[in-house]
Order: sequence, then structure tokens, then C-alpha cells
Amino acid sequence: MGFESSAVRFSGQTRQFISKAARGGNAVRNFCAVCGGLVFGGEVGKDDSFTIYAGSLDDPSAFRPKVAIFTRGRPAWVILPPDLTIFAEMPG
Repeated sequence: MGFESSAVRFSGQTRQFISKAARGGNAVRNFCAVCGGLVFGGEVGKDDSFTIYAGSLDDPSAFRPKVAIFTRGRPAWVILPPDLTIFAEMPG
């Protein structure tokens, strides 16, 4: 789920993993320092938006996706809801 940086506030310690992003820059992923769960993508104090991972929500059933990206690499058993906008790669 994408949010502008002004719409979110983070607290607590995180650990970061940095890898190459689809567009060639760095992708920063933040994990809970206690349990290791993936929480959000982006760099606090640097990025103007963040990706919050739906699996980190207390109630992920409240999340209703509208877009699916990187579908080219999805496993064959993944069923995409018919009303999603689908991108095989990162949209431009």
C-alpha cells in the first residue's frame, strides 16, 4: 500500500535490507528489529512516499488491492482478482 510520507509516522527500531530496485536505484526494506517481520519500504527522512506491506497490518483483511505489479514473476498458483489493474513489471 502506497502512502505519502506526510500521511504516516513510524516508531520503534527497524533493521534495513537494501537491494537493487527494478528501476536501478536502491530498494530499502524495513524489518521489525524484534520479530524480523517485513513492515515497510522506503527510507525515513529521505523518501517522499512509503510502501506499507499489507501482511504487517493487524487486520490485513481490511486491505483491498487495486493494482498488482511484477506479475510476470508470480508463481502459477497465484490467482489474481479479476478487477485488478495488472502490470507485468514496475509501471512507468
